Order: sequence, then C-alpha cells, then structure tokens
Amino acid sequence: MDCKKQEIKKGIKLHVIRTDKFKTNLMAVFLTTKLTRENVTKNALISMVLRRGSKTMKTQEEISKSMEEMYGAIFDCGLDKTGDNQVLKFYIESINDNYLPKHNENILEKSVRNLLEIVFNPYIENEGFKEEYVEQEKQNIKHRIEGKIDNKARYANERCVEEMFKNEPFGLYKFGYEEDLKDLNGKELYKYYQELINTCKIDIFISGDLKEQDEKLIVEDENIKGLKEREPVFEMPKIEKREVKKENVVTESMEVTQGKLVLGLDVNIENEEQKYIVLLYNSILGGSANSKLFQNVREKAHLAYVASSSYLRYKNVIFINSGIEISNYEKALELIREQIKEIKEGNYSEQDIEDSKKGIVSAIKTIYDEQDTAIMYYFGQELSGSNVSVEDYIKKMENIKKEEILDIAKNVMINTIYFLKD
Repeated sequence: MDCKKQEIKKGIKLHVIRTDKFKTNLMAVFLTTKLTRENVTKNALISMVLRRGSKTMKTQEEISKSMEEMYGAIFDCGLDKTGDNQVLKFYIESINDNYLPKHNENILEKSVRNLLEIVFNPYIENEGFKEEYVEQEKQNIKHRIEGKIDNKARYANERCVEEMFKNEPFGLYKFGYEEDLKDLNGKELYKYYQELINTCKIDIFISGDLKEQDEKLIVEDENIKGLKEREPVFEMPKIEKREVKKENVVTESMEVTQGKLVLGLDVNIENEEQKYIVLLYNSILGGSANSKLFQNVREKAHLAYVASSSYLRYKNVIFINSGIEISNYEKALELIREQIKEIKEGNYSEQDIEDSKKGIVSAIKTIYDEQDTAIMYYFGQELSGSNVSVEDYIKKMENIKKEEILDIAKNVMINTIYFLKD
C-alpha cells in the first residue's frame, strides 16, 4: 500500500493511497501551522467553527443531512499538537462507489466537494463567521479548557509538558487559553482564517479503491483552484541537544485519591536514524507489558497502579507516567530512577530486546489495517521530511543492536519531575 504524492501548488500536496482492502474511501485535509501563543486559541476555535456550516450547507443539520444522503457518510474534525505545530484535521469517510446499489451515483465526487467546501469555503455572514456559531464554540472551548482537570492522569501529563517546555511552543495547550477567547468575534476570526488558509501547509489525503481520474476531482475542484501558492509556515522537526543543569521538580496539590507522578526525559541524539533506537529503548523502559517499569515498579514492588512510558518522536522526549499512593512518592521515584540506571548499565537481556522488537514490529504491521492509521503514518512522514516504507521501518527495527541501545541510554536525562498529590 504505497502513497503517491504530488504538489498541486506550492505548499499544497495531494497524497493518494490506493487500496482495495476496504469498502470505504477516506479523505482527509490537514492544515498545519506553527504553534504560537498568539494564535493557538484562534486555530482551535477555527477548527470548531468550520464544522458548523459551509457556503451551501449553512448549518450542522444540513451537513448531517448531506452525509445521510451519501449512504451514511461520516464527517469528523479534530485538532492535534504535533511537535511545534498545530494541525487542524477534517475527514469524510464514505462508501466506495463499487459497492453502491446504483452505478449512476458518484459518492466520491460528493465527498470531495463537501469536504473541500467545509474547509475552504465556510459559511459567512456580514463579512465574518456567523456570530452565533463563534459564541457557541467559544463556550465549548471554554468548557474544554476548564475540564482539563477532570482526567487527572492526562492533566498531570499536560502539566509536565508545560513545565518541561515552559516559554516554548510545545508547552502550549492545543485548545488555547480562556483569556484569549473573550475578544474574538466573527469578523476578526474570519480575517485570521483567511491568513491561515493562505500561509499554512495543506495536505490532502485520499485512501481507497481509486482510479487515476479520481485524483482530478481534487486537483480540479474550484476550492482548490482558488487557493494561493505559499511558502508554508510550519516547523520541521530538528535534532536539538538540551542541557539539563538541574532537574526541575514541580509539586501541585489537588483533591485526588491517587498521586500522579510524571517524569519528562530528554534524549540527546545525533541524527534521525537514532530515533528508531530510542523507540526500542522506550519499549524496554516502559512501553510494553514486559518493560522494566511495568514489571519492577508495578508488578513486583506494587508501588504503582500504572507505570509506563511513551516516546514523542517529534520532540525526541520520553514521558514516564505512573499512578501511585501519595505516601509512596519517594520510593516510587527512586525505583523509577533505578530502571533508567539499569538500562544505562546494560542490565537487560537479548530476550528483552527481541520481545520489544516483536511488539513494535507487530504494531507497525497493523498500520495498513485501518485507513486512518495509514493516513496518519504517511502524514507523519510528510511532516518529518522522511520517506520510509513500512517494510524498511521493520528492517531498521530488526537490525538494531544492544550496543546502539546502550549509546542512547547514556544520553537519557531526567529534565522534569511533576507530582500531583492531595
């Protein structure tokens, strides 16, 4: 399942994934722009206002009706923070025309037309977004921001990121800030939207059992023709070496029954190829059920209800997440430190490495099992400027040696320790 891409205009790319594995076509539009304190809230609000109506489908009800008429097509949208970028995401999934009872309909064409109109030709009143939609979505974002604390584990992770990347783009909350909402209105937001559409990186993906001429539906769409060429404003991931002079320890009190301990680790590497080794290092540390954190902190010592780690490839950092009894803070932290030290000293077996490789390879092989997973894989490749097939990815993983993991382990340092307690 290869991904063919072409530049429609400078800064605007079409990615086509041809596959007969599914009965559906999935189309996605990604708008990528730099994360900034000034614009993070506006971008979040735009992603929610655009779903409310377009030029010919002026309400959510009309959009929903249009989806129903396309044999129950599904429209969805979302927002991501990817490295130092904010990504506005829009999707339509619809049945492939090959499976229609009548052959004179073209659901793919309708899907293309509808999604591109929603993103690039929104409903406008009085030279701005409809004020009612803007005000309602401002309230929705306000509730989302206020609700950050509802999920304590996620909140603790967000707070660790915020502290670790203080005064840096990645430290920003992807849905923005309540104080930035109050002055936004339909006209001002629409003016910024026009600036965003003319400067952001635009990637359009389509996956399904597609014919050559299907690409023309997108390339020749009036909404695409109306877009300008641009030098897209976004951040390519880069190798950064971060110096930790002193561990940053942050403790916060809240009404919680279980403590949340999150550690942010810097991983200093020399090149992009070493990121595959970091992925394997993370699996041994806490990325699987056979990992040191899971086995030693959770299972044997019973010091944590949850003990795991995750690797953020775009920023080259690892976060360790654990849920613990508040009174066990010192013991749990010390044992977590020991697991990091154990890997530095090479205290893990070839079997540990093989088990981790198998787990990662197994996960990589599922990329083609779902259309959205494949799209996100190729979008990740696009953002990082790489071109690695799933087969090559597996080979890179299988060829990693223990000495390479040791080299990585020596360059892992604790940057931030965040503890949420009562």
